[in-house]
Amino acid sequence: MVYRWATVERVSTRVGIVWLIDKQRGVCDSQKAMPFSAEELRDLPDIISAPRFATYLQAKGGHVADALELYAWNAEVSAAFMVPLHLAEVAIRNAAAEAIQAVHGANWPWVNGFIRGLPRAHGRSYDAGTNLQAVAQVQPTVGKVVSELNFVFWEKVFTTSQDFKIWDQQLWAVLPGCPGIAGGMTVAQARAQVHADLHHVRKLRNRIAHHEPIFVRRLADDLAVVRRLIAWRRPEAANWMDKVERVSGLLAIQP
Repeated sequence: MVYRWATVERVSTRVGIVWLIDKQRGVCDSQKAMPFSAEELRDLPDIISAPRFATYLQAKGGHVADALELYAWNAEVSAAFMVPLHLAEVAIRNAAAEAIQAVHGANWPWVNGFIRGLPRAHGRSYDAGTNLQAVAQVQPTVGKVVSELNFVFWEKVFTTSQDFKIWDQQLWAVLPGCPGIAGGMTVAQARAQVHADLHHVRKLRNRIAHHEPIFVRRLADDLAVVRRLIAWRRPEAANWMDKVERVSGLLAIQP
């Protein structure tokens, strides 16, 4: 088979197989790699820790080498998700910031009316207003505030309480890739979908950040959710993500 090497990348899962992935056609070839050494089989499970490694052992019927291969693949696909997740977070937080600015002005992080209108929390739950005030007290510019706010802040902005003040007027403007009314979707429905998607993405992001197993998830569906957020912001950005993301290729070779 002749490969277009400009589109091919080498992905190793360390045990047994080194895969060549063509981004246009998926997996296109494989070659044998060195198996785990006796020392690696002995030491790596201990380094990973018995409780953490048990998930992978159970998935592979107690076979240590296969479990280590799955562990390595899980780490690789987790890393690969960071590019789509990065783009989705930046896209949506900038969209939300534009919408908020259109309503509350260029200095919105310091506008009491906006802060008071944010969803309030009780007890030890996350409070968007408290988060915003804490960040705005130490960051000198709106751009710095936007980049330092917790991811969940943007999820809280896409709630029902902001429909009348922000989203009824601004959602189609800042998310031009959304199907919209022509696609049979109201502002409230679109805003609710973004809220649900952000919640979904935040849970995935947190599992990856804490090095948790994600191989049991429906990762193709996860990628589709991330892509939808990007596409609603700008369809061409989602098309670019399709060209650079490595998740799809890795899903094709899950051990």
